[in-house]
Amino acid sequence: MQTKGNENGYKSGFISIIGRPNVGKSTFLNRVIGQKIAIMSDKPQTTRNKIQGVLSLPDAQMVFIDTPGIHKPKHKLGDFMMKVAQNTLKEVDLILFMVNAEEGFGRGEEFILEKFQTVNTPIFLVINKIDQIHPDELLPIIESYKEKYDFKEIVPISALEGNNVERLLEQIKGFLPEGPQYYPADQVTDHPERFIITEMIREKALHLTREEIPHSLAVVLDKMERQSNKDIIHVMATVIVERDSQKGIIIGKQGSMLKEIGKRARVDIENLLGSKVFLELWVKVQKDWRNKMSQLRDYGFNEDEY
Repeated sequence: MQTKGNENGYKSGFISIIGRPNVGKSTFLNRVIGQKIAIMSDKPQTTRNKIQGVLSLPDAQMVFIDTPGIHKPKHKLGDFMMKVAQNTLKEVDLILFMVNAEEGFGRGEEFILEKFQTVNTPIFLVINKIDQIHPDELLPIIESYKEKYDFKEIVPISALEGNNVERLLEQIKGFLPEGPQYYPADQVTDHPERFIITEMIREKALHLTREEIPHSLAVVLDKMERQSNKDIIHVMATVIVERDSQKGIIIGKQGSMLKEIGKRARVDIENLLGSKVFLELWVKVQKDWRNKMSQLRDYGFNEDEY
């Protein structure tokens, strides 16, 4: 891998984005990186794996890690997600603790602040979704958090609108150590395309089924190959659910729901791959897969990696 030296004061480092589910971590990551690598949903706990987004600037490289939202686990998948989130606190140069300006300080934030007591890493408080509140409400929020922890910086932003995001990036750069360029300048994530494709399909399924399908949904990529003599990539994937009733919802009347999931996912996948895509989706029931380690491993949740 080609790396820049640090003879010209080049800075680089790893930044973990920590927060309760649904505070806008993935929206922020996609905003900063400039393209979609993390899936977004209004359902909590959408992100399951550490997703590294790479922002390369002329004088710095920032590697962002979007962790699963910290929450009380209810099954083995939940345990896995919590371990991933907590382990990243020890591995990084800077932590962004993201909170939602619309929601008050609660037990979730308290739980996260407790985890910070054993961490020596500098922590920024990032107050997201400021576009959703009146400006007069912001100062009391800032003051209440100042009393609870000695944050290195407190930065209000709107990840959705982009407000103050550039200022936050400048402050992050100021805290990073001098170091090498870890990734090529044109690389935006360390995840393989196959992983991002399954996440894009899962996002569409979550978004279209709303409350009917909870997080008992995984996507496995079965095949991805370029068709000979054609500028088209054939993608086959299986949507995994836990119950027969969920399978019916995902397929929909006369296959209408599965068709719509595929249609929307194909647009994102074509943008990612820069090619026409023929997408085939199948649905399979694996009862209680979130509590079975062998199936968690099959679906990409490998404890050894974390």
